[in-house]
Amino acid sequence: MREAASTPGSDPAADPARWRILIVLLAAIFMSLIAVSIVNVALPAIQTGVDASESDLQWVLAGYALTFGVVLVAAGRAGDILGRGGIFVLGVSVFTAASIACSFAPSAEWLNIARFVQGVGSGLLNPQGVGMIQQYFRGAERGRAFGYFGSTVGVSVAIGPVLGGLLIQLGGPDFGWRLTFLVNVPVGILTLVLALLWFPKPLFRRRLEGETGKAARASMDPIGSLLLGLAVLAILFPFMESRTAASTWLLLPVGIVLVLAWVKWERRYAARGRSPMVDLSIFRTRSFTNGTVIVTLYFLGMTSIWVIVALYMQQGAGKTALEAGLVGIPSAVLSAFAANWAGRRVIKYGRRIVIAGLYFALVGLGLSVGVALLHDAVGLSVWWLMLSLCFVGIAQGSVISPNQTLTLAEVPLQYAGSSGAIMQTGQRMGTSIGIAVITAAVFGSLQVTGWSTAVAVGFGLIALVVLSALLMAYKDQWDRRKGGTPVS
Repeated sequence: MREAASTPGSDPAADPARWRILIVLLAAIFMSLIAVSIVNVALPAIQTGVDASESDLQWVLAGYALTFGVVLVAAGRAGDILGRGGIFVLGVSVFTAASIACSFAPSAEWLNIARFVQGVGSGLLNPQGVGMIQQYFRGAERGRAFGYFGSTVGVSVAIGPVLGGLLIQLGGPDFGWRLTFLVNVPVGILTLVLALLWFPKPLFRRRLEGETGKAARASMDPIGSLLLGLAVLAILFPFMESRTAASTWLLLPVGIVLVLAWVKWERRYAARGRSPMVDLSIFRTRSFTNGTVIVTLYFLGMTSIWVIVALYMQQGAGKTALEAGLVGIPSAVLSAFAANWAGRRVIKYGRRIVIAGLYFALVGLGLSVGVALLHDAVGLSVWWLMLSLCFVGIAQGSVISPNQTLTLAEVPLQYAGSSGAIMQTGQRMGTSIGIAVITAAVFGSLQVTGWSTAVAVGFGLIALVVLSALLMAYKDQWDRRKGGTPVS
């Protein structure tokens, strides 16, 4: 890495090493996101291996997403101030160590604690990836970089179950699920080595910020970080633990109060001339606000698809974990292709790519419901899901990376990490709430009906959420026209 990349006054976007930096970022992001989807097919083996209850299994899925979401914005802000490279390396280290702890877990309690820590590591490293893409890439190149980012997200979600099923088959039901965590370790170590070699030095550094020419010492805003973290925790926790104790729903209004307290604190903090954790004025930028809502709704619905498919293939259709994973292979390939294609053209076509992707999602959901119902009615092969889920893969690639580019286009660079983290917090909250609510609806349906109807119920709920995201995408397109911003 050339030192010029890190010296004041130099332009990181002109550094030829930026593509090597992107490789390191995407490797770590792939590792952290695959930790979500790879567990889907491992749940039955985990339940047997550590004698886990249904509540334990829910926390294996949701606990990771919970801590991931709680630390995201504070971690993004820490990267903006102290150096994104240093926080990234710290996050990869925590994630890798926690993966080792998961793989050697002797009990469900141990596993869930390790998953919480793993989520913290993921929450530390992910905002730095988005922030560094903003930092090192401009214009059409940024679209391409986010295209690769979208490919990474799409492939990690779809390929995780395949890899998980393969590892369980290779290691057997007792040891195979442990391999689904241990596989992260060599990737984590390699990422750390390359980051230390290629990232600009020093990894940690204190930055000065100021938008009006009056420089002010940047602050971590610990009270703001604490308030927002507690708010996210209070909002998400009831969706994860409601089946154990209905009283946990009392935390939901507490979370809303904490959000209001956080907003009031941030305004007061900024009024004092300090640099708040999140510059609330970014929400006046309609493209940012609209895009954040779109991605939150998208993840609220679409993430549950692969959980439902994994459960349906194994418990409903009697397939193995590996077979349950293989059904997503074509979708993963198309997701990677679509994200790369969309990333290169997002500047030209704008929000229209996202809108088209959401229509593909609705088509994929409808066709998949048809496959499940026809399998039950006339014995149609469940392997037709490989075709119907291809539309979901195209949607994945067409929505995530273009939306990321469009949403962050007008965000000031000094808030790149924290602003990107706000989007990712929306993703994590959507993921956690969606998995909890939609899988609960599926299991509730199984009490009175069969798997085909339960799949229809789950995918129907997902379609309603996707429709909401589609309406918001049209709203953003209308706002751009109204405000004079080019739509494409």
